This record gives sequence, structure tokens and C-alpha cells, in this order.
Amino acid sequence: MNFISEIFGYPLGFLMQGCYFLVQSYAVALFLFTLVTKILLFPLAVKQQKSTAQMAVFQPKITEINKKFATDKRRQQEEMMKLYEEYGYNPTGGCLPMLIQFPILFGLIDVVYKPLTHIVRIPSDVIQKALTFAGETLNLELSKVNPQVSLINAVKADPGSFEMFNAEQIHKITNINFNFFGIDMSATPHFALEPLVVVPILAGLTMILSSWASMKFSGSGQAMQGNPAGGMSKFMLYGMSLFSVVFAFQVPAGVGLYWIFSNVLLILQSYLLNKIYNPKKLAVEYEAKVAAIREAKKKKVKVEVKDQEGHKKTVEKVLTEKELNRLRLAKARELDEARYGGEESKPQDSESK
Repeated sequence: MNFISEIFGYPLGFLMQGCYFLVQSYAVALFLFTLVTKILLFPLAVKQQKSTAQMAVFQPKITEINKKFATDKRRQQEEMMKLYEEYGYNPTGGCLPMLIQFPILFGLIDVVYKPLTHIVRIPSDVIQKALTFAGETLNLELSKVNPQVSLINAVKADPGSFEMFNAEQIHKITNINFNFFGIDMSATPHFALEPLVVVPILAGLTMILSSWASMKFSGSGQAMQGNPAGGMSKFMLYGMSLFSVVFAFQVPAGVGLYWIFSNVLLILQSYLLNKIYNPKKLAVEYEAKVAAIREAKKKKVKVEVKDQEGHKKTVEKVLTEKELNRLRLAKARELDEARYGGEESKPQDSESK
């Protein structure tokens, strides 16, 4: 995972560096960085919204197949494949945006956790020497989760001790501005009556609100009805929110602040997506598309039928493609029988003469 974080973190780091250069504030740069990345990833969010609307349409059909062939897994799988092929539905379509965002998320975290790497642009080997020196020689307690922020505070406290950094690097490190409305975002919150305690609490609350808004506005709550994964999703929602609160008490406040920014922007994004790509309207469109595909497979043909008195008459019927193929096969057999039957009768006639 560290390898993935570094790969995606490297280009995103230039974005963070540019944001900090513009505003000269770590907290404000975090907000700009989060805003820009959300805008860049917006097309993936749109694709996810459309996929969720499709799921809402096909979920009842999938549930019906699961119930009907509950004891026959092979037949269940076959019917599922027929459903997907018939209507051009890709059940994994909604997974692609998530898979793409997953490594990017690690890159974002790498940028947030490593200001020395991405803002000051100090080589990793020099940073590692400084971390070792601070921990082993100066006996400083560094954050295990976010050691670079702890190292920045150590350099600010005693810049002369860190000879592995040159004068320009020391100047940049000591001038990193972690102040946000009078609160030091490089400090780690504690469960006590202090301003920083607000950060972990808001991180948890905004995560709950963002998850709720995402399910409400995207229609995923409707798509999960009848799906066993729905209960698990709710458990994950509250479980992850609680975990974020606990974790935010173990990292510098800047990390928690990033989560707050990200969650608030996700709420706004969910609302905006609901306005532009309303899941109910999308579901209606997909229902119409499914109905159109179903109707396209039906054709009007003239067939001969017998009435109650046994008289043949020609009527017009609407048949599905499957019924039409069956009718064509039956007609072909009749023609073959008539053709080959006629050829076999000719020799018999000549011999009789």
C-alpha cells in the first residue's frame, strides 16, 4: 500500500505544494487541495450515481431470480447472465469508479501526512535521517501515524540540531504555517476541554452526515432494499464514523481537518449530483429503456389459428423473439417435410405405373 500511496501521492503532492504556495497556510491549502481533487474526481462520481440508479431498477429483478432459483445456484447464475445480456446491464459498472478512487485515496492521504515530502520537497533519505536523529539521539516522541508533522515541530523548537537539513530547508520548515483560527493544526487532540477536541468530534459527525447524504441523494438506500448488504452498510457507516473519531485523537489535527473538509464537500457533491442527475429520474429513464428493449424484441406476425368450430383463420399476434424463433423453426420443419416427402413419393408413383 505504501508503494501505491507514493505513486499517486507524487503528482498530487505538486498540487498540494501549489495550493500552499498560493495561500501560505497549511489548513487553507488543505481545503483548496481537497476541493480541487473533488472536482477532478467528479466525473467518476457521476458514473457512480448513474450506476446506482441502474441498480435500483434491476435489483427487484435480481431479487426475484435469487428467490425463484434459490436451490439451484447454476440456474440462478444462468438467469442472471441472461438478464445482464438481454438489457446490456453491467453489475460491476459501479465498482470501477470505486476501484479507481481507491488508490487515489491513498495518494491523498500520503500528501496530507507528509508535508515535508510534498510541500517542502525534501528527499526521503534526508527525512529518514532526521526522524532517526530525533527519535534516537534527541529521544523525542514522534507520532507513529504522522511522524513528519512531529518532526516539523521538533525542527521549529531546535533548528540548530538538525544539521542534515540545509539553510533553505530549515527556513521552509520553520515557516510552515499550521495556524487555523488561532489553533495549531500540527498538535494532536486530547480528550479534554480544549479547542482541538472539536476536530475529532466534527470529523465523526461530518462522516455520518456525508454517508447519510450520499445514500439519500444517490438512491443507494433504495437500491439496497432487499439486499443483505444494506444492513452491513449501515453497520459500516456508524462503525467507520466511530473509528474516525478514535483515530483523530491519535494524529495531528490537520489530518482530522482534512477529513472534515472532505466530508463537507462530499455532502455538497451529493446534493449537486441529486439536482443534476436525480436518481429517481434516472431510474425512470432506465425503466423506459428496459421497456423499449422488451418491446423491440416483440414483433407482429400473421398466424393461422383454429376457432371453436375447428375452422382456420388468420390473425395478427404480437410475439416475443423467442416465440418468433420457435414459429420459424416449426415452419421450416413443415417445409422440409413437404419437400422431402414429395420427393420420396415420386419413385413410388413411377413404379406403380
